[in-house]
Amino acid sequence: MSHLSEAFIREIEAIVGPAGIERDPERMRSYLSDWRNAYRGLAALVIRPATTEEVAGVVRLCNEQQVALVPQGGNTGLCGGSIPDGSGCQVVLSLTRMTKFRQVDPANETITVEAGVILQSLQEAAAEAGRFFPLSLGAEGSCTVGGNLATNAGGTAVLRYGNMRDLTLGVEVVLPDGQIWNGLRGLRKDNTGYDLKHLFIGSEGTLGIITAAVLKLYPAVRSVTTAWVALPSASAAVELIGSIRALCGDRLTGFELMSRQSVDFVLRHVHGCRDPFGDAHPWYVLIELSDTQPEAPLNQLLEIGIGEALEKGWVIDAVVASSESQVAALWAMREGISEAQNHEGPSLKHDISVPVSCIPDFIETTDQRLRDRFPGVRIVTYGHVGDGNLHYNISKPVGADDARFKAQHEAIMQVIYDSTVSFSGSISAEHGIGQAKRDAARHYKDPLELELMRAIKTTLDPKGLMNPGKVL
Repeated sequence: MSHLSEAFIREIEAIVGPAGIERDPERMRSYLSDWRNAYRGLAALVIRPATTEEVAGVVRLCNEQQVALVPQGGNTGLCGGSIPDGSGCQVVLSLTRMTKFRQVDPANETITVEAGVILQSLQEAAAEAGRFFPLSLGAEGSCTVGGNLATNAGGTAVLRYGNMRDLTLGVEVVLPDGQIWNGLRGLRKDNTGYDLKHLFIGSEGTLGIITAAVLKLYPAVRSVTTAWVALPSASAAVELIGSIRALCGDRLTGFELMSRQSVDFVLRHVHGCRDPFGDAHPWYVLIELSDTQPEAPLNQLLEIGIGEALEKGWVIDAVVASSESQVAALWAMREGISEAQNHEGPSLKHDISVPVSCIPDFIETTDQRLRDRFPGVRIVTYGHVGDGNLHYNISKPVGADDARFKAQHEAIMQVIYDSTVSFSGSISAEHGIGQAKRDAARHYKDPLELELMRAIKTTLDPKGLMNPGKVL
């Protein structure tokens, strides 16, 4: 039951209007659990402002009344960062009504959008302007720009274009006291002090609420070549990406690594997916080259690169897509892994990064440690080799009890994170900390880093009302 007074709720409604407030328990339900139903919470109210001024008014009132706020976008996160706690005292602030495209500036290669804009809509708007916005990930049909910024989203094109931090020139933020910081500057050079936008990007709503952003656009892509390549080992993937990079430069847009276990799950559970090869192989990569020139000789470049790798023993077999439908089919193999794994029962998902050069040793070492300690576990390894980001997921042994497997989560996580840190890696590469990794971050991050983070949090949000219990 809500602890909020009727007077407070009337004041909120006066700010956002009847369409901006939700109290019905049934209609609130979708805001109180994540898309996987892995995290659930309660809320006193769901507030859906439509403008930055409305957000500021809500935040100001909540600050005065000491009501905690949980910002939320498309609610597609994997670490519970946008879900309230179980107290029923927090308020969910959904930005999904803030969907305006404020400006497209082709000459400056920028687009200014509000936080509730769906990523796919942003991609389409860029295309309509004859430009390209490169952030791409599995949830692009429902995730929002605000959520992408809050978690510093990565995706499949980081290798060439960087993550959301690299794609952002300016942000507009409502601070915890309700002030509006207008940092919407479309400048690529600005050395007038601290670059404050980087405090808020990746902060998961704990320092303020990003309401709009100036984002970079790129020339439209007019040529694409995609190949599915079988490899004998993960070390071959590291050798191959270095060779392809040297040959193709920044035409190399994607380089996705997948273990055979990953592919087996997809072939078993995702309708329409077929193995491009007759035989099973230990590892696979999906390689994508792109160019702004129509009919660029990408196939020729890729065939040269793969041919040289075949001679060196880095590649066992390869197929280059010859149509858009074949490209879609190859990407479906990659994008279907997470869904396919869910059909195999509970899975423990980890999003880590290590230096690219360490990927083979990390996989070999960590696989062995897990199999020694937890016999029969199935290790689903895939990810973005070019930026060292692996999705290192563990499925239960065949026939194992679900509850018993889930009970091993902390022990399995410790093995993986201990190994990650031993290779100078990060326990969260692109999914954030949220509530899922908060305690682990306390254990694995440098104490001085945590002290500095807490000092920033205390300075900006002294009452601790912005997404409490997340990150720190």
